[in-house]
Amino acid sequence: MTTSMRSLLCVVAFAAPLAAQEPAPSIAVTGAVAKPLTLTAADLASMPRATVTTMSDGMSTIYEGVWVSEVLKKAGVALGSALRGAALSTYVVASATDGYQVVFSLGELDPEMTEGKYLLADKANGQPLFGENGAFRLVIPNDKRGARAIRMLSSLNVVQLKK
Repeated sequence: MTTSMRSLLCVVAFAAPLAAQEPAPSIAVTGAVAKPLTLTAADLASMPRATVTTMSDGMSTIYEGVWVSEVLKKAGVALGSALRGAALSTYVVASATDGYQVVFSLGELDPEMTEGKYLLADKANGQPLFGENGAFRLVIPNDKRGARAIRMLSSLNVVQLKK
């Protein structure tokens, strides 16, 4: 075996464990929540699943994931009949790894208050999301423009306004 082949084998032998140690992509749910969460695709896979279809430039995409309201419920955020009074001044900041951010009122994320649908997607057309689009995406199929949809979604921060 040549010296260069031995060097290559050493690099591969050391690189493989390092690659295996990379943490799985995750979404942090933080702020004014009873149970802060860090969710991976495996965690989302164990939650109630939903799909939505979007159209862009004549192409349809079927996204699969979990309704944002289900994620917020898991974090202990008051929704449904408990969403009233001061809780209605709560908002959620959705952030991406590239710094892109969008704000949503908690009321618009609650399916008992509006017809809006907000999906935390981890799959598109049956395949896991990856690469430049990130492992997670916020999909809002009823928006007329896609400006509030977020690729590379990394966190949902719940904020309660104070008087």
